[in-house]
Amino acid sequence: MIDLERDYAIPYSRFPVHFVRGSGCRLWDSDGNEYLDFLAGISVLNVGHCHPGVVEAVREQVDRLTHVSNLFYTEPALRLCERLSESSLGGKVFLTNSGAEANEAAIKLVRKARPGGDVVVLQDAFHGRTYGALSATPQESKQAPFAPLVPGFRVAPKDPDALARAVDERTAAVLVEPIQGESGIQLVDEAVLHAARDACDRTGAALVFDEIQAGMGRTGTLWAYEQTGVIPDAMTCAKALGGGLPLGALVTGPGLADVLAAGDHGSTFAGGPVACAAALVALEICSQPDLLGRVRSLGERLAAGLRELPYVRAVRARGLMVGCDLAQRSAPELVKRVLLEQRLVVGATGPETIRLEPPLVLCEEDVTEALHRLASL
Repeated sequence: MIDLERDYAIPYSRFPVHFVRGSGCRLWDSDGNEYLDFLAGISVLNVGHCHPGVVEAVREQVDRLTHVSNLFYTEPALRLCERLSESSLGGKVFLTNSGAEANEAAIKLVRKARPGGDVVVLQDAFHGRTYGALSATPQESKQAPFAPLVPGFRVAPKDPDALARAVDERTAAVLVEPIQGESGIQLVDEAVLHAARDACDRTGAALVFDEIQAGMGRTGTLWAYEQTGVIPDAMTCAKALGGGLPLGALVTGPGLADVLAAGDHGSTFAGGPVACAAALVALEICSQPDLLGRVRSLGERLAAGLRELPYVRAVRARGLMVGCDLAQRSAPELVKRVLLEQRLVVGATGPETIRLEPPLVLCEEDVTEALHRLASL
């Protein structure tokens, strides 16, 4: 695999492990070694690897119809739009292939709703790597190599008063992650979210939540906004939506439901019947009250255990979306060590921060085992 990447693939940052099989919270490499997965493909496999319900739905659908394009009706896509709307904001849905594409659709939506308006984003935000989404991601290391970027984005500090001042009648929207995943699981203060809601109501701008990483039960409610007391005008979701298959969505509330007309946006593969069949099962699983309650309780237990590790100086968590700042340790090095020595999969979001986002179907024994492996370093 390493030789093939060297000769034929544009490089990606990969660890020297070749995974060949997964089930639930477990992975197996090409040598037969078993791993405990506490990253879930970066919050993608909320229902676990190869969930039997998802596998069966995909098998049944791929045996009937794989693709016809959005020029025609297919039932899984429209049933998924119905389910997403009814489970959240009550408006309409545009299906995409990824989170970045969902954010691109959201940017087009708010710009059409208020032509010429700027989009206000928060400091430390991450909204994707395509050009519009990258332009909404105020991180110099990610933006600088690809300038010039798309104009019309302004950055506000994560402070209620500063955010309120940044929003005016020229603002098309405020685009916010309620929890900033790629920046180290930074929980945006609810006062900031309320300030964003108030400012948008005052000026007529739209409030858009990016729930690509925080949605689908990750925080202990189906959608993260449900815990904030703030209802956005639109939201984007992806990652776990497809149950492991590529899928994203822009979901609007009633006020923005009819802004985009036929032909304003499009996608060849988005909303394909196979991915949507998987998503319908994943959405049902992630909506179950018992599962969501377990996410909250196991998340609290995981966070408490992490705080007891001698090399952890701070923990931020909501449900099973957990970030740990390390004391005098390199996060990338720790992630590699725990992978190769303890066969535990976690992620790094920076030089000092690790991220834990296990499948939501884990059990208490999995949390105990993960903490044990981390304590062994």
